[in-house]
Amino acid sequence: MKPRTVLSLEQALSLPYATLRFVQLGWRVIRIESTPHGAGLPGDPNRYIGARLGEAVGDDRRSYFVAPNVGKEAIALNLKDPRGQAVLKRLITALDVDVFCCNTVPARYRPLGIEASMLRAAKPSLVWAGISALGPDEPEAPGYDPVLQAMSGFMEVTGPRDGPPTLTGIPVIDLKAGDELYANVLLALLERAEAAARGATLTGRTIHVSMLQAAASWLITVLPLVDFGCRPEEITRAGNEHRKFIPTNVYPTRDGFVYLAIGSDVQWRRLTAIPRFGGVANDVRATNEGRHAERESIHRDMAAVTLRHTADEILADLRGATIPATRILDIRQVRELPLLRERLTQTALDGKGLVHMQPMAVDRPEARRELPPPPRYGEHTRAVLAEAGYAEGEIGALRDARVVA
Repeated sequence: MKPRTVLSLEQALSLPYATLRFVQLGWRVIRIESTPHGAGLPGDPNRYIGARLGEAVGDDRRSYFVAPNVGKEAIALNLKDPRGQAVLKRLITALDVDVFCCNTVPARYRPLGIEASMLRAAKPSLVWAGISALGPDEPEAPGYDPVLQAMSGFMEVTGPRDGPPTLTGIPVIDLKAGDELYANVLLALLERAEAAARGATLTGRTIHVSMLQAAASWLITVLPLVDFGCRPEEITRAGNEHRKFIPTNVYPTRDGFVYLAIGSDVQWRRLTAIPRFGGVANDVRATNEGRHAERESIHRDMAAVTLRHTADEILADLRGATIPATRILDIRQVRELPLLRERLTQTALDGKGLVHMQPMAVDRPEARRELPPPPRYGEHTRAVLAEAGYAEGEIGALRDARVVA
């Protein structure tokens, strides 16, 4: 089966992350970036974020740009120019593009000629998918993960109980929005295949991913509690504790910290059957409801026990009782976990050798673990246009007119 082809007007993280997942499926992804204008650096601003990787790699592929963009092609196209818009439509038909994606503000869709109805004039069955901050109802709103974390309540429920609202350590809303686009594109293509099997006319699907709405869909453990007359502390920051299951928290040991999670009364009984934790039990604490009433004293009693022993001693006891627990690992330690080390994806960069990256979310036996390096700015413009039937002279004329770069 011919690999799917995706044209993606992408920048930053949310959409490049989504289209990386298509690359991991073996699909062809061609990222579109703007042509140079003004005094700014050309193309995706994320090209210039992070450490410089050396002369062989170039200044337009710094460290933050690499992982989300491996295995892709890159063209530079001026979509503010009607001639650039005409090139885009020609690419859609000539390359038999299955999916068009973008993550610019919706107010720019029509001026750039990328509105779904405009592109379906070139291919009626095209799947069109866009990520934006608040969806097309708020077409001017820019989408930045930290701002959306603040707006969607994520910061309100993250951080120390007596401290300020806090960002998560990973841009979770960017990634959540990317996963939603990925999943909904796959669903649209499945529906299209089912229609083809029935002999029905193939029509495209339009997908709008609102970062705010996607983020709010994850508020499943807190937002519904508002209608149940919840206490304020049930829907605000709780530090490293779990708001419902006690004790679930970080505890100090003689040589570091461990995190353990008690998710049921059965696990509590197994915990307090361990001799060193026996003194933590009492009649009130036998149920999770009772443990809520003694939350603070339980955490103090637990810490008093764990501080007297090493992390390995505590973890050995907890493993024996089949209680979920772990040391708190840093990123270097995570990278070396035996369950992950052989699943890391990688790419080769001139002068850098192999660069190890995050694993795929789910193993696919046919998937490649080593992917080509991320493209230079405009690296494939000439080749892609030639593939679409443009003659060398036409490509030169478009370049001279600053329609392509």
